[in-house]
Amino acid sequence: QVQLVESGGGLVQAGGSLRLSCAASGRSFSNYAMGWFRQAPGKEREFVAVISRSEYYTASVKGRFTISRDNAKNTVYLQMNSLKPEDTAVYYCAARLSVLSTTTPSAYDYWGQGTEVTVSS
Repeated sequence: QVQLVESGGGLVQAGGSLRLSCAASGRSFSNYAMGWFRQAPGKEREFVAVISRSEYYTASVKGRFTISRDNAKNTVYLQMNSLKPEDTAVYYCAARLSVLSTTTPSAYDYWGQGTEVTVSS
């Protein structure tokens, strides 16, 4: 059974940093695309970043967030710097059984339960 478990969320002041982790179990995703999405209260889930053969970010986080992976640990990370109040959301890790990157949530096969990030002003 495949599981994705996020951790690392919390409360941080604007300008601060957090590092989210997503540990996968049940199968290896080292050759597949893994992404981060977020959902703020009252809003739809939105794409944040994806890593496969390369990395891709939504414009609002480019230069502040970095996605990376450790294939030996079957884990993907999201380093978030210079956080802003508008980054407040529940952050979800997702994985798809394809090497192709996509920003579309429905294209992902597995999801974590989410980790909450709150950025205070």
